Amino acid sequence: MKSTLEIFVKALYLPFFLIVGNGIAIYMAEQDYSKFALAAWVGLLIAVSFLIEQWMPFRPEFNKPQADSGRDVIHAFVNESLSIVGVLSVPIIASFIPFNSIWPSFAPLWLQVLLAVIIADIGITLAHYASHRYSALWQLHAVHHSVKRMYGFNGLMKHPLHQTIETLAGTAPLLLMGAPQEVLLLLVVAVVIQLLLQHSNVAYFAGPLRSVLAINQVHRFHHLNTAKEGDVNFGLFTTLTDHLLGTAYYDKERVIRSEDLGIGTAPDYPVAYIPQMLAPFKRLG
Repeated sequence: MKSTLEIFVKALYLPFFLIVGNGIAIYMAEQDYSKFALAAWVGLLIAVSFLIEQWMPFRPEFNKPQADSGRDVIHAFVNESLSIVGVLSVPIIASFIPFNSIWPSFAPLWLQVLLAVIIADIGITLAHYASHRYSALWQLHAVHHSVKRMYGFNGLMKHPLHQTIETLAGTAPLLLMGAPQEVLLLLVVAVVIQLLLQHSNVAYFAGPLRSVLAINQVHRFHHLNTAKEGDVNFGLFTTLTDHLLGTAYYDKERVIRSEDLGIGTAPDYPVAYIPQMLAPFKRLG
């Protein structure tokens, strides 16, 4: 029987990461905390996610390393470093935009971040959808789909070229609108938090929000190892674009295990980092 504490943690897991996690990040930005302090807060959220997954996993086998732990750390370091470089490049990029900003800088910072999340979600979702339709994009995206277990940290596991494509799809409208560097930095934080939630190995409570938010309960279906089953639920933050595309899907009776994940047509997909970086080009060749 579940303890009262476990029920309490599962009930608060989603609002803690979604509201408290992003809320404290926004507060830190408003109070001019250093970028190192913000990075430390994100690191703490990753650690909390990992600890709760170990304590009360949705599926215990998802916690068992498959020669992938070190690889996932490298993926996270490389990809988040690229995100930070991108944010630092915003002033340079902005100098080449030939028209005035239309970004609502007068709005509260939390509202600006929410607007950025909504806009970026549409672009990233469409890029993700295209990555399951066009071979060149799929070969890059396949790196992410090669996972054989679902836990928060491997949400950050992506080929850096594919992450760049998705990032451009999500942030190009924001840059053209004149979104400030601060908002884009907080968007990066929001993406990291969302990937932790989306790939989490915790059976946290979501209730009716499951039909709106792109959380782990719906995203696991996207990682099923056949195109027939896995070409669903492309959204990063929400399922709104999926509903418009007709790709939103959920089956509460379906239990997803390790053997259901991965790439059915490539069961021998490389596991180590460097081979994964080279695999898309070998397969295209």
